[in-house]
Amino acid sequence: MAETEKDILRGGQFLVKETNCEDIFTPEDFSEEQQMMKDSVIEFNDREIIPNKPRFEAKDYALTEEVMRKAGDMGFLSVAVPEAYGGMGMGFVSTVLTCDYISSGTGSFSTAFGAHTGIGTMPITLYGTEEQKQKYVPKLASGEWFGAYCLTEPGAGSDANSGKTTAELSADGKTYKINGQKMWISNAGFCNLMIVFARIEDDKNITGFIVEYDKNNPNGITLGEEEHKLGIRASSTRQVFFNDTEVPVENMLAGRGEGFKIAMNALNVGRIKLAAACLDSQRRITTTAVQYANERKQFKTPIADFGAIKIKLAEMATNTYVGESATYRASKNIEDRIALRVEAGNSHQEAELKGVEEYAIECSILKVAVSEDVQNCADEGIQIFGGMGFSEETPMEAAWRDARIARIYEGTNEINRMLSVGMLVKKAMKGHVDLLGPAMKVQEELMGIPSFDTQDYTELFSEEKEMIAKLKKTFLMVAGAAVQKFGPDLEQHQQLLVAAADILIEIYMAESAILRTEKNAKRFGEESQSAQIAMSKLYLYHAVETIEKKGKESIISFAEGDEQRMMLMGLKRFTKYQNYPDIVDLRNEIAEKIKEENKYCF
Repeated sequence: MAETEKDILRGGQFLVKETNCEDIFTPEDFSEEQQMMKDSVIEFNDREIIPNKPRFEAKDYALTEEVMRKAGDMGFLSVAVPEAYGGMGMGFVSTVLTCDYISSGTGSFSTAFGAHTGIGTMPITLYGTEEQKQKYVPKLASGEWFGAYCLTEPGAGSDANSGKTTAELSADGKTYKINGQKMWISNAGFCNLMIVFARIEDDKNITGFIVEYDKNNPNGITLGEEEHKLGIRASSTRQVFFNDTEVPVENMLAGRGEGFKIAMNALNVGRIKLAAACLDSQRRITTTAVQYANERKQFKTPIADFGAIKIKLAEMATNTYVGESATYRASKNIEDRIALRVEAGNSHQEAELKGVEEYAIECSILKVAVSEDVQNCADEGIQIFGGMGFSEETPMEAAWRDARIARIYEGTNEINRMLSVGMLVKKAMKGHVDLLGPAMKVQEELMGIPSFDTQDYTELFSEEKEMIAKLKKTFLMVAGAAVQKFGPDLEQHQQLLVAAADILIEIYMAESAILRTEKNAKRFGEESQSAQIAMSKLYLYHAVETIEKKGKESIISFAEGDEQRMMLMGLKRFTKYQNYPDIVDLRNEIAEKIKEENKYCF
């Protein structure tokens, strides 16, 4: 049955509409084709990347380029590229899946792969003319050419539209001359093509250009030395200098002044793919940690049997499971939205652009949540290894260093936190998400007398789903009051936006895990999902704690007197369990499961 517009929640609507577990996609729903792709990617990672980890850590840039070519030969660079341009033309979920399982061998390859397939290729497939796509995309899809993305400048990082690089039209109107400096450019050392953003005259917005790069005929392009970085050491990262670099006018990407739009939409896709790129790293870190903990004995006991280690193993597994749940949920929403637009007559370009843009809020949520989880996972991995974790002889310290960049690129987590709430408020103002109605209902509820009826919570997740509904009310209460008080000036109050974003993030992540587990419990039986149920409950408990803290911080910072007292009472009501979960018991169950399996096994 074809999906209909009303069946698919719009971006941000998870906050105000209930989602049935049957309506979400989970990793257990992979098709046979997707499962084959997953197996193929894992096999490639195990063969070409993981055995060569020491070479990547020793800054072997040539190896990164060589493995990228092999990935091209396997078709992995072309998964998202339409068949018309030499690609596989697979759906968005398959694109995310490939990115997920290919990225865990080393952050160096993961960065090169992500920069090429995402921001290096995608702007042309989504914004290029037919001639541009025919000329460049097949070379990029096969790995004959590699792409780089030149946006960041010394004075233009988070404020991407403030770049100083210029593009000046020649007297004969046939070429643009580009002058300026770009920095932190991934793949710069071995790319053949750059997506370059520059400003024409005094335009308000930057413009995108496709710039070919040939080392033997550099056309005014010079590269800085390779940057010495904390992690992703064999990822080529250089400054790029343009000195009267000539670019044919037909190589302008989209229209004049549309570069900022290209940059922002490319980043939306980049964010969900970055979240995916952190997932298998967490699986592998957790597996490596539990295997070590099962082998390492202290006081004549495997350290995996100690409660202090069980806490770590359980939390690492839980965050991994939750990140998977939310990432694949959003990926399928995007895929379905793209399919709808294609059915409605949109071109592939338009459908994909609008499909991803629709879920920009979820993309920012995932980028923040999963990038922070992978860092915590690696940090706990080092701790489980103890002194050995700090040594280059074990894989944990490299995992920790590589994970650190994930909170910075594709927009810092601070920017993404503010974006997620800002975009939601804008959607509400445009009428795409009705926040006002539900927020008014929450205000009315606060004025009324709470129900003291005893609920029947015998059905799986009945209390947890009620908690999720109450947490959504918390967001509506806090964010609604803040919008009322500050209006358009809310974006000036960054500390409140960050707190509201943390509430929003926890709601989406916790709900995604609960819905995945509920769906699987219904089809595979509750007994088979015992540890997954424990993980879903454990994550929700932490989410409630975070939301209570962030809610209180916000309320006491912008509300006073009776309003403050009423909102604090509401917060207490909305974050109160009837039956608290036994946290120690939940952690023990999760840890025992992965101990027994000797790996991350969900």
